[in-house]
Amino acid sequence: MEREDEGDEAVGSLKEHDSAEKSGSPPLTCEHSGSPQQKQPAMMMRSDNYLPVPDEEKNLDVDFVNTKARTNESIPMKSLYAGDGSSQEPGQGPYFSDGRRRVDYVLAYHIQKPTSIRRQSSRFGNNSFIQRLRRSLSIRSSRAQLQPKEDPEIAAQEQRSDYHEDDKRFRREEFEENLLETGLELEKDEKSKIPGIGFLKIHAPWNVLCREAEFMKLKMPTKKVYDVKQGSSLVEKIRLFIHKVTAPLHPKVDANRPQSIKSLSHPFSREKQHLFDLSDRDKFFDSKTRSSIVYEVLKRTRCTRAKYSMGITSLLANGVYTSAYPLHDGDIEGVNAEPNDRKLLYEEWASYSVFYKYQPVGLIRKYFGEKVGLYFAWLGVYTQMLIPAAIVGVIVFLYGCATVDDNIPSMEICDPRNNITMCPLCDHACSYWRLVTACGTARASHLFDNPATVFFSIFMALWAVLFMEHWKRRQMRLNYVWDLTGFGEEEEDHNRAEYEFRVMQKTVRQEHSTPKGDKVKLTCTDRLPAYLTTVVMMGFMISVTFAIVFGVILYRISIKAALHMSTYPAARSNIRATVKTTAAIINLIIIIILDEIYAVIARWLTTLEVPKTDKSFEERLIFKTFILKFVNAFTPIVYLAFFRGRLVGRPGNYLYVVGSYRMEECAHAGCLMELCIQLCITMLGKQLIQNNLFEIGIPKLKKLLRRRKSELDSKQEEELSKTLQRHEKDHILGPFVGLSPEYMEMIIQFGMVTLFVASFPLAPLFALLNNIIEIRLDAKKFVMELRRPIAAKAKDIGIWYNLLRGLSKVAVIVNAFVISFTSDFIPRLVYQYLYSPDGTMHGFVNHTLSYFNVSDFQSGTDPLQPMHLGYKVEICRYKDYREPPWSSTPYELSKEFWAILAARLAFVIVFQNVVMLMSDFVDWLIPDIPKDISLQMHKEKILMVELFMKEEQGKRIAARDNHTQDNYTSPLSANQSPPQPRARLISHSNCC
Repeated sequence: MEREDEGDEAVGSLKEHDSAEKSGSPPLTCEHSGSPQQKQPAMMMRSDNYLPVPDEEKNLDVDFVNTKARTNESIPMKSLYAGDGSSQEPGQGPYFSDGRRRVDYVLAYHIQKPTSIRRQSSRFGNNSFIQRLRRSLSIRSSRAQLQPKEDPEIAAQEQRSDYHEDDKRFRREEFEENLLETGLELEKDEKSKIPGIGFLKIHAPWNVLCREAEFMKLKMPTKKVYDVKQGSSLVEKIRLFIHKVTAPLHPKVDANRPQSIKSLSHPFSREKQHLFDLSDRDKFFDSKTRSSIVYEVLKRTRCTRAKYSMGITSLLANGVYTSAYPLHDGDIEGVNAEPNDRKLLYEEWASYSVFYKYQPVGLIRKYFGEKVGLYFAWLGVYTQMLIPAAIVGVIVFLYGCATVDDNIPSMEICDPRNNITMCPLCDHACSYWRLVTACGTARASHLFDNPATVFFSIFMALWAVLFMEHWKRRQMRLNYVWDLTGFGEEEEDHNRAEYEFRVMQKTVRQEHSTPKGDKVKLTCTDRLPAYLTTVVMMGFMISVTFAIVFGVILYRISIKAALHMSTYPAARSNIRATVKTTAAIINLIIIIILDEIYAVIARWLTTLEVPKTDKSFEERLIFKTFILKFVNAFTPIVYLAFFRGRLVGRPGNYLYVVGSYRMEECAHAGCLMELCIQLCITMLGKQLIQNNLFEIGIPKLKKLLRRRKSELDSKQEEELSKTLQRHEKDHILGPFVGLSPEYMEMIIQFGMVTLFVASFPLAPLFALLNNIIEIRLDAKKFVMELRRPIAAKAKDIGIWYNLLRGLSKVAVIVNAFVISFTSDFIPRLVYQYLYSPDGTMHGFVNHTLSYFNVSDFQSGTDPLQPMHLGYKVEICRYKDYREPPWSSTPYELSKEFWAILAARLAFVIVFQNVVMLMSDFVDWLIPDIPKDISLQMHKEKILMVELFMKEEQGKRIAARDNHTQDNYTSPLSANQSPPQPRARLISHSNCC
């Protein structure tokens, strides 16, 4: 009560500010004027008024016009005290100017530039808005007459600007009045070191925190604690042993908190405050909870005097407030930096020196909220699960390296004695070539196309299922530890500003046609143009992606022909590698550029649809962005895996596109090597450039530009930052834009790790190395470079889990087709068991090559230099299963082709069904909820029932004692003397 009375007395006086404005007084402060000993903290209450500050105290002289004029400024006192009684300077912590009340939330807004001494506007009261506006414009027009040479257009622009600024100020005043009515305490600071920005600091007193915590049904720890057991004694011993072995990997947080003890949590209730430990009220609600409570009040508070109701989202969207954010706990670096959760997170989480340690997920959740905590917990589980996948992938790659010299098909290709002459790779410009020149490509292909890749594909399909199951169990454990087991998604989600604005427009249009009492809302008919636009634009963007991929195909065809015609030996020495690498780099650059464009287009399309709530907006945006980015990233890879080399034709009857462009063929060893190169460059390039370089480089560039704009060097900027208060430092930080970009990076990476892993076994290793850096990079960004986000509750990762599950299912089918159609695994198997004379792979290369008579070339397609090899070629070979020219059906598909095609389709069906069956069995075998967590949740319910039964029993005993006492001390009748009841009681006692 002492703190609340003190707050009522000290709350900065909004009404006095307005009354002073009416009287045309000079700029005012949030503190009462007087001697330094009498100054009180600057707060605003409806019952108080601002007192005008004398001119001599404000030092109003001629220079005032040229200085940054700011109103309602908090004047720091020489000695301030924190809540614990220790000395607290205003700039060192997130406190009001009295150093006692904590700043739970900050709203920032623009202040009019002091180009002239402006009329102080009056507050909402006796005069209407239009009257005040007219008087404002008339005063400004009279001032404009004093300026002899002023452009009328510029004057009109200034008047319109003043009009909008006044309108914003009136809305702010009304909104702040409504905030005061909710019980919040406010303090303005318009004399900040950030030019043109004012701050409204918000503090929630104890009674408001209790009221809102009860309204939001926040679970808070009670006094009751109980032991948490991890299962049977054997399991407990194993867990303790593993914990001791991995002790160096655990971050040094929560050292004083025993892991085996948990507080029983219950939704907060003011009637049951005795259940909770309220010995330290300042720490009962932590800073994350306080800011989320204030944010709920802000979302619920409305401005109703405008044309339509406006909440905090509408006020931010209309520029009434420029930003809204909770404050970080304190500084990270510096001599005066006090211990706080932010500093601890920086030391034990956001530093690259602790990359080998586990993440302090509990502390992340405590500081940033459950939604951010779940993201980093999921990222940690995903990174841990990549370790066995990376190890197996490296083993598969090493197996390919060890067996490359024993691979009979590549040995046959590299044997010069075979002297196999191949048909030209392009028309006219290309000539005949020897198969031995493809020796290097054949040996490299074996590294990724060997029997071990089939095993690795099955392993990765099961790995994806195990990862999903492991995450579900980890998520349930976190829900239990974080007291989210009873949390539901049915909590009220407030409408978005754009939706409210559209509803207001519809209400105005249908003012006379809609019956009174009917609630106006946007229907599917209202959104139909937006839906049609979305469908058309999505189809157009996907078509653009296909067209660009087709353009890269034409680039490969043309550059290959150009290099063959080149007279430089260096250009003709390694044409295939040059074409593959440059085409992959071009694809990477296009993917990165289109990713940024598609993100903007997806947000624009989602905004057109005007979703009602933030959750609906986020889900629609995620779906559109995922579709566009997935198609953008995987279209070149899908083309190489399944289409290149399939739509070619044969010598003498090739397939042409765009006139004379002949479709490109795969190398003799197959397209798997080119697929591997494309996947490797895309994955590494996206991770290095888009995920890491952009996240590091762009903030550095923005900081450099901001430093140049302010004309301060690094030392001056550092000195200035030391003098800034907490809310000013956080305002300089970047805004938090959500977790969708972070999730999207990892989902696309998960697709590259699982979808085409048969062609690139090293993908899990590169993903693991990237994620180790990504975790610390994101941590540093959250702790140092971004404003603190609103602590949002969530019990799962939402739509991202469905996307992961869908990708893991599609990965089984994709890998089955990659093994059967892209690699040579099935043709080798069929040859070995059906066509090989001795049951070995000898003769496999010759079996895969068909014959072509060079006299059957179409006119104009035969080589310009037929004697390039030094001898006349009559028969050349090409990779396909077709009849020879001397058969009765020349160049028709042979029976070997149909046998291999049947084997490929059979493998796809068998592989898909077997792996799906194994995945479903693993899914069924592993329960979603760990057994020990299930037991603990049951135990928690029993303890809660016992607690309430004991409380009810205590109430009944207390009520019975009170009833008995009332009977003994009941009022005496008129004809009874006072001593008589006592005598009866004594005699009754003696009788007993």
